[in-house]
Amino acid sequence: MDRQQTLLQLAQKLSAASIAADWTALAAADALVAATLPALAQQGRWTPPEVAALAALRQQHGAALARCTAACKDTAERLSSMNNNKEGWYAYSLDNEVIGNDA
Repeated sequence: MDRQQTLLQLAQKLSAASIAADWTALAAADALVAATLPALAQQGRWTPPEVAALAALRQQHGAALARCTAACKDTAERLSSMNNNKEGWYAYSLDNEVIGNDA
């Protein structure tokens, strides 16, 4: 397989995994990029189509990073909200436990 096609496939894997929020697949794709790029670079100078494919890969990597950052922020906000409301959740669970025992 030529380098241009390899780069484009790597970009597609990053994109698909990050859009699907499949963090396991994204980590695997990222590891594959990290392992593949040095080997591709050792094959000599990049041709203009390969440079374009490399730019597409870089763009998809940046987009994946942005999606990860947004997901981390959303998760942190949700955890913070849950932590702020834990006393209410605890009281609700105790109330249900008492009602359940009385029935």
